[in-house]
Amino acid sequence: MTAPTPRRPILPGAKLFESLPGAHDPAAVAEVAHRTAELLVRGARSSEDADVIARVVKLADDYGLDELADLWSDAPADSLPGTLWRLYLLRSWVHTAPEDVSREYDTGRKYAEVHAVVAGVAEPPGPTEVKDMVDAVLRGVATGDFATTLDRAAAFARIVATGRAHLADDGHEQVRSASRLIELADQLQVAARSERAGQLW
Repeated sequence: MTAPTPRRPILPGAKLFESLPGAHDPAAVAEVAHRTAELLVRGARSSEDADVIARVVKLADDYGLDELADLWSDAPADSLPGTLWRLYLLRSWVHTAPEDVSREYDTGRKYAEVHAVVAGVAEPPGPTEVKDMVDAVLRGVATGDFATTLDRAAAFARIVATGRAHLADDGHEQVRSASRLIELADQLQVAARSERAGQLW
């Protein structure tokens, strides 16, 4: 008897986004959000196909944050789709402002050395290095230990938040922004613990 041919993971595409249920059916939206998140994290992980991994990393580039927001942004922070939303949001933000992020990271790592080891940004941490790091985190969604991926993202966000707070010169807005990044880091760390306990879904 011939063994079945392994199926390549199918990633969300334009047709999926076009067929999302309307906002009048939140239960259906939540179901689709969980299904696609599960597919991305659990399905892509079983693949060694470089194309699949690259598509996971660039999902927000290919389909836009607005599409992902429709799918995942309303999901709870301690859920799989909510966690993925935060990871893609982090990547998009870093790619939008790599110079600012690298400056904040470079400042923050002096005050958070342990987190810098976990984050794993190459030295010296310039714009290219911080973009490479968040791309590596997204590759971890498909190829690595997902809990470790979340730990890295949380450590990175915490370091940038620390740097932003130290560099704040407007007194309020940057400090509030740093506080939101700390909240994001906390949420990712909670998700990492849930993943290790087999409770992230």
